[in-house]
Amino acid sequence: MKNKSQKQTDLTALRAELGQAGTVFLAGYEKMTVAQDFQLRKTVRGAGGSYKVVKNTIAGKAAEGTASEPLLAELKGMCSIAYTTGDPVALAKALTLHAKDNPAFTFKAGMVEGRVINVAGINALATLPSKEELFAKLLWVINAPAQRLVTAMNGVGRNLAVVVNQGVKEGKFQG
Repeated sequence: MKNKSQKQTDLTALRAELGQAGTVFLAGYEKMTVAQDFQLRKTVRGAGGSYKVVKNTIAGKAAEGTASEPLLAELKGMCSIAYTTGDPVALAKALTLHAKDNPAFTFKAGMVEGRVINVAGINALATLPSKEELFAKLLWVINAPAQRLVTAMNGVGRNLAVVVNQGVKEGKFQG
């Protein structure tokens, strides 16, 4: 059992982590096995996030003064939190995939960039492409006009060379 100073240290550490986190997901974990919990923690770490099971009162106190305060102010039941300072889509995808495989894990709510979202919002977020995919699509859109211009410019020279070559083969350039 933790004493008061250990609990205060945990509270301070959680407050600092929640203060930095731009994305927080609140979930229920009732009836999850140890193996399922281990797999969930591994999945969340792989997505660049953190996962904690904390007492509701500690989570509420840690959230005071942070952007996640509206989400964690009045928790009820067995709750866990997953949070990240990185890509919210990657964490949402990882958690949604785990929730499909393990019905014992359920979403309650979430907060993305200071805005509280419901379960439908979390599922919609999980269907978005990741940051890397969006950057790749953006770069393709930026690069496409330049690529087309180079292709068109090369086409003129190539067409001229084909016409000259064909004229030489047919003997049209003899003087």
